[in-house]
Amino acid sequence: MTTNWQSQQMHTQTGDGTLTEKVVNIRRVAKVVKGGRHLSFNALVVVGDGKGNVGVGLGKANSVPDAVRKGRTVAQRTVTRVIMHGTTVPHTLRIKFGAALVLLKPAPPGTGIIAGASARAVLEQAGITDVITKSLRSQNPINVVYATMKGLQEMRDPMKEANRRKNLSSEKAQETPVA
Repeated sequence: MTTNWQSQQMHTQTGDGTLTEKVVNIRRVAKVVKGGRHLSFNALVVVGDGKGNVGVGLGKANSVPDAVRKGRTVAQRTVTRVIMHGTTVPHTLRIKFGAALVLLKPAPPGTGIIAGASARAVLEQAGITDVITKSLRSQNPINVVYATMKGLQEMRDPMKEANRRKNLSSEKAQETPVA
């Protein structure tokens, strides 16, 4: 059961900015017990400041508002900084999480976010405005969100990576004896 939940403004505990939340998915879970069905809810929440900080949380409770609150708390604790190249991602990346496989590609300015609802929520909260994504396998919103988040965390700055590779090749050249 997918439900749209109102986005809310809130302040971080550190006070360094405001985080906005986006509820991506709410699921009703029924557990069959002796007396009948016991209903509970899962809420997948993404928080971010739109400036490169984003976090994801999954809250579980007996009511929807409690599940959203727990998801927001978990998401605030998992906020991480993502590397951006202007308004897009630095390079192409295919990332797997569970059964989900997500492709992230940089796009020229003005393209917008070309993504499904789950990946779009993470990218919007991170502040990335030009990117092309494709969910290649599972469409499960939880796995797609976590795969997108994992992909953003694994992004590398192209200049730092080039310098690192240059240093590695120069170290190997120094180690090999000249015959």
